[in-house]
Amino acid sequence: MAPPKHRGEASMVPDVEFESYYGKPILKEPTWKTPDVPLYLFLGGLAGASSLLAEGAALTGKPDLERVARIAAATGAAAGTVALIHDLGRPERFLHMLRVLKPTSPLSVGSFILAPFSALSGAAAASNVTGLLPRLGRLAGVGAAAFGPPLATYTAALLANTAIPAWHEAHRELPFVFGGSGAQAAGGLAMLLVPCDQAGPARRMALAGAAVEIAAAESILLRRGLVAEPYKTGMPGRLMTIARNCTAVASAATLLAGKRSRFASALAGATYVAASLTTRFGIFEAGRASARDPQYVVVPQRERQRDRRAAEASAPR
Repeated sequence: MAPPKHRGEASMVPDVEFESYYGKPILKEPTWKTPDVPLYLFLGGLAGASSLLAEGAALTGKPDLERVARIAAATGAAAGTVALIHDLGRPERFLHMLRVLKPTSPLSVGSFILAPFSALSGAAAASNVTGLLPRLGRLAGVGAAAFGPPLATYTAALLANTAIPAWHEAHRELPFVFGGSGAQAAGGLAMLLVPCDQAGPARRMALAGAAVEIAAAESILLRRGLVAEPYKTGMPGRLMTIARNCTAVASAATLLAGKRSRFASALAGATYVAASLTTRFGIFEAGRASARDPQYVVVPQRERQRDRRAAEASAPR
């Protein structure tokens, strides 16, 4: 029997330190480049949501809003493709991904979403700006809008499909975070560039996207326990706090003066865009931080193993 421990006596058992062999991390940190990949995540969401906003503007007879949204969709897709190719290192690597569709690979599926979306959104924007082939341009816009939601959210599946704890454990919430963030970016950009009398659909999209993103992000913080820590601490935590505060300020300005003041509408729109961009960087950096610290790998594994054993013990024999 172990002797009793006296008050003030130092413990003979050292505090647990989560380390792996020879000080090497358990998981390899993502090799994706910064800012290429966070920008790609942001631009994909902006482009996908803008294509939906353009169709809404076309249906409600708001030509200025439609033009801005179509250009945003095409430009966002093109710039996102450039960021992706720059991260891959060589253009032919992107072309290789288009050779075979692999339904089980989010990256492969995403490539087959991005390629047709880029072509369709580019054709729709060109037709809208030049006035040429309006029927074909309208049809291309409808096609781009069909690819819009998958483009805005597939990158969440791409991150969640990795072994990085902060991304993988939040696989249920990330698509809603990305979709909402893309919607507020698209709505915010349109609010920045379109007169107030035509920006009604953009304001509603930005407000709805902000609500969805905040709810999903808070769900990660409340439900994911230890793995949610990287979203709250260090540089990722600061980025997520800045994004959350920017979203709140932009939403308040939109509700209070977005309809009446062109300046307030533009300022709120720019703040929405900044919040969405900061969110993508915060999520990306949170994943990298969780890969560097072994506790985010070891503790959840132990908890799942304990729960599995408890379930097996309580199961009827």
